[in-house]
Amino acid sequence: MKIFIDSGNLQDIRSLVPLGIIDGITTNPSLLAKESGDPRQLLKEICTLVRGPVSAEVVATDTDGMVREGRELAAIDKHIVVKVPFGKEGLKACRTLTGEGHRVNVTLVFSPSQALLAAKVGASYVSPFVGRLDDISTSGMELVGQIVEIFQNYEFGTEVLVASTRHALHIVEAARMGADICTCPPAVIESLFKHPLTDIGLERFLKDWEKAQAARR
Repeated sequence: MKIFIDSGNLQDIRSLVPLGIIDGITTNPSLLAKESGDPRQLLKEICTLVRGPVSAEVVATDTDGMVREGRELAAIDKHIVVKVPFGKEGLKACRTLTGEGHRVNVTLVFSPSQALLAAKVGASYVSPFVGRLDDISTSGMELVGQIVEIFQNYEFGTEVLVASTRHALHIVEAARMGADICTCPPAVIESLFKHPLTDIGLERFLKDWEKAQAARR
């Protein structure tokens, strides 16, 4: 399973990319608004750091506006994936943009039927928001399982990009279900490294080594 960083912060991206575990980036208008400078220049810099898919979202809500913005975003760098919200306008924009050879990530997916429709118009990615479903007492991971099952029944080229992840268990469950990608805030990715037994084991090894060295002196 591929792991993306859900962030527009260059410091976070620079700290994680060298580890060799990051395959791409997702951004949205909220994330980019938190950072200083021109958002499009920021996206360009992110593309030079990651060399993988970088989702950049339109802010228009009508088809023509989404298509226009999508073309502009795609022109920033070859790694840009145009992100559009699910809906009739978004699906029409997705169909147009994919027809022009642009990759599209259909976001704000909350049902298997929405994911199916996005796949039918050629979306490269669909983004089910698992954390937001959990927030309203609905199983976000159950949705992921349903989408993966549906896509396995057909020859869709659409990848399941699990979004709105809140903790490491979301990532583990997504991987077990066969999701293609998880996009995660930097803090969630950092949590994957942590386990108390690893820390205890390392501490014990180092203490034993120090004792052995002291005995030889």
